Amino acid sequence: MRAGSAGRTDRPDAGEAPEGVGSDLFGELARMVAALSEVQGLRSFTLPYPRLAQRALDRTVMRCLDAGESPPRSLPELWEWCRTRPSDDSLFAVPSSLVSPGTTLVHRVGRMPTRSCLEVASHGPGGGVAAHARALLGDLHARSGTEEHYRQCRAFLARHPVVHQQDRFAPGWNRAVWSRVKNLYGPLPEFLLVDGDFLYCPSCRLPALPRDSAVPVPVPGPSGTGAELWCEGEDCPHDAPPRLIREPDQAWILQRSLRWYLVLPHRTDEAAREALERAEVAYETLPGLLPAYRLWDTGPRIVDIQVYDRLQPALLAAHLTANTPPADRTLVVVPDALAGRDGYRQAFTDALPALLRDRLVLTTPMDLVPDLGQTRREEKDDA
Repeated sequence: MRAGSAGRTDRPDAGEAPEGVGSDLFGELARMVAALSEVQGLRSFTLPYPRLAQRALDRTVMRCLDAGESPPRSLPELWEWCRTRPSDDSLFAVPSSLVSPGTTLVHRVGRMPTRSCLEVASHGPGGGVAAHARALLGDLHARSGTEEHYRQCRAFLARHPVVHQQDRFAPGWNRAVWSRVKNLYGPLPEFLLVDGDFLYCPSCRLPALPRDSAVPVPVPGPSGTGAELWCEGEDCPHDAPPRLIREPDQAWILQRSLRWYLVLPHRTDEAAREALERAEVAYETLPGLLPAYRLWDTGPRIVDIQVYDRLQPALLAAHLTANTPPADRTLVVVPDALAGRDGYRQAFTDALPALLRDRLVLTTPMDLVPDLGQTRREEKDDA
């Protein structure tokens, strides 16, 4: 992660990183956390560490020594270090124009990679988790034979992050779709089990873990649970206890890159389509790996819709800049709660090149139809 301008040629004072050094280290740690988080028994790692982890640990130690701070002494300590050191810590000094201040790579409750960690890792060399998801979807697209078959498979994945053996006997089960997608699922990993059970969030349907590693007991009150919870969605309301699968050996879970890349935006995608249909706005689904739509009756301009659920607006803008949509105007739909965060919209706009600021419009399911109306009014004014 480059912070922009080149660093000073003179040696920095203790604790002051040359321009970009801390940001690069933060990005490397994000890639390490993302890669190692699915290795069972992480805390029991013994020397020699995996090469990726050893390199990240060595670079962190050197940075700490330069800054006059005590470095982590082991991989488990480095994992805890990533849980407590935010992006704006003096050792990183990641500019707020890249990553929101206070961003950590490991979640304080779940001790798993944060969503921001996966976004930072995907911004780095090789494309990280996002590149892995695209590769999986590209293979599925090729195996599906037709665009319609692929859309059916993609919809199934988005709606079924976890599949239980009993689901296969439920009404409406599509054997043909399952035969195409089952290789994208695997056994529930032990590090996601709590007292031998698997917990998942009733809102996002993604894995959940309590702080105390015990199955929460429902209690009266607004929290609805007896323990602080983490779920992969991170922003879900925890006003109800997590749901349990007590026979985890009878269930399969979708690969994490697809849970993040495909499942997370699904609710926003559904809300956007519902808003269009309520307003009787005609659209068509575009071919491609992810859901995207082209609106009809928009005059001479081509207007598309793309849906995302990303916590870091500047990194979303960087992704869209590198993969500029071909339409004259693209409405980039994100969850209402995200767009409502202080500074989110402005950070997205500021991170775009000036030439793209009129072409890429950040919106939400709630604002989608009004923003589309504004686009049509602008076209009439230009005519």
